[in-house]
Amino acid sequence: MADTKCVLIIDDSLPLGVIANTAAVLAASLGRLYPEMIGEDLRDHQGQVHEGITTLALPILKGTPALLKTLRAQLRESEPALLVVDLISATRTTRSYAEYAAVLAQGPDAAIQYQGLGLLGERTAVTRLTGNLGLLR
Repeated sequence: MADTKCVLIIDDSLPLGVIANTAAVLAASLGRLYPEMIGEDLRDHQGQVHEGITTLALPILKGTPALLKTLRAQLRESEPALLVVDLISATRTTRSYAEYAAVLAQGPDAAIQYQGLGLLGERTAVTRLTGNLGLLR
């Protein structure tokens, strides 16, 4: 993706620690899906190696539970042109990935509450979907 943009949209009503964890999970998952976003390892002035970090800015935008749910439904139409990762509130009540998977499989959709979304794709498309959202501060 030549002109690529990546954003995270997180429910700004969550506690700070949950917001930080949500951002970390979404960013790690996007990095797995799009490894090209990670730059090459670098050497410092002493020759020490520093592992590559993201070459894309990762702005964190604020959302509400209703906005995240609506946006997630809209994004289904844009996949796979846009990479989308979502994180639901079940991560705070489940003890394993298997339990998390079971909650997703059970549904219903009305019971799923999104904590955050990660989007990565063509700059214009991502901006069109998220350009009206403010930065999470």
